[in-house]
Amino acid sequence: MSQRTISLDELATLVGGSLQGDGSTEVVGAAVLTEAVAGQITLIDQPERIKQLAETQAVAVVVPEGVACDLPAIVVADVHVAFAKIICHFRPPRERANIGVSPLAHVSPTARLGQGVNVHPGATIGDDCQIGAGTTILPGTHLLAGCSIGRDATIGPGAVLYENTVVGDRSIVRGGAVLGTHGFGYNQADGRHVLTPQLGYVELGADVEIGAGSTVDRGTYGATTIGEGTKIDNLVQIAHNCRIGRHNLICSQVGIAGSTSTGDYVVMGGQAGVRDHVHIGTGAMLSAMAGISNDVPDGAVMMGIPATPGREQKLKQAALAKLPEMRKEFKKLRQAVAALEKLAAEGRTPRHDSEQAA
Repeated sequence: MSQRTISLDELATLVGGSLQGDGSTEVVGAAVLTEAVAGQITLIDQPERIKQLAETQAVAVVVPEGVACDLPAIVVADVHVAFAKIICHFRPPRERANIGVSPLAHVSPTARLGQGVNVHPGATIGDDCQIGAGTTILPGTHLLAGCSIGRDATIGPGAVLYENTVVGDRSIVRGGAVLGTHGFGYNQADGRHVLTPQLGYVELGADVEIGAGSTVDRGTYGATTIGEGTKIDNLVQIAHNCRIGRHNLICSQVGIAGSTSTGDYVVMGGQAGVRDHVHIGTGAMLSAMAGISNDVPDGAVMMGIPATPGREQKLKQAALAKLPEMRKEFKKLRQAVAALEKLAAEGRTPRHDSEQAA
């Protein structure tokens, strides 16, 4: 990749920041603090990290307002927004060409495609699918019969959308995600596990994102729904009949069992687990690895396994940390009680120190 040299004052203009130091400093790239090499610009997003600049080879730094440093700097209100623009200058994102429908894709003659739809090689579009204008279907994607995709959506490479899946406008389904597969529901008959009917579908609202390798199971009879604006990380499992609210943030490796619902603006930390048939209230936060077995009230912060309100869980953890000390004290108390019992059995009474001295 060829270098895209630029002066520091030009970068300041690019990001709308104010310049401190030599604006003629030439910058040939950008990297985070621990990886920056000679000629590159880096960033400081927290004032306490300013000491680390003494060890960097970077020639300049992007800093938040109110932070001073010895290196030439660009001062901005939002460091990450500014640094993202700088990264894009040095490594411009690759634009996907408008290729239309590739001759190497398989599109059913009954599918309906809007204007400006791009279908890449190796994709398959099943019978009666409908795809909105401006949507991109990347290589290896499989849309089974009856899927409906909104406008300006992106379906990532290798994603699989089972029958009748609905994806809202501007939503993104990352590579390898699977929407609408059979839910994990069985009845036992004659000593065997028999799959229960899975006749529903999955419906995503507008501006939803589904991470790579994540799965959302179809409803048993109706829809498993993901509300508008919800963002789901990689490797998340959402089971059949769940109803996820609007603008949730669900981090990697979360597992949500069947028929669970959430309110709006719920946050679930990585590896949180939620049992079936519970409701997570609006604005609730589940910490990483929280184990949820009951309904969670609106706005609650839940931690631990089994999960309890954050304050209660912290008190429990503090008590656990004291167990070794408490164990020693308990051992001493048992020894003292045993000594008293021995005296009582011998018909004697313990003497105080003053009595012993006399």
